[in-house]
Amino acid sequence: MLTGAQIRMARGLLRWSVKDLAEHSGVSTATIKRMEEVDGVPKSIADNLSKIQTVLEKSGIQLIPENGGGAGIRLRSRADGTRDEH
Repeated sequence: MLTGAQIRMARGLLRWSVKDLAEHSGVSTATIKRMEEVDGVPKSIADNLSKIQTVLEKSGIQLIPENGGGAGIRLRSRADGTRDEH
């Protein structure tokens, strides 16, 4: 499940503001800010988390689940070794 820290990290990697993510996902800036303040999975309408996760993944973000070292993200690489454009 998507965490507040992953949302913050993904925005940083994509160089998106909260407003950019709101425009791409259809989730309000206030909701995104509230989600990002949470340690762990934000309590939110599941549809809002889904919208954010979908737009981040379509933009090349891969979510790395908690595996003992903490949840994280990375930018998807293409088969030719280059990074996806965002």
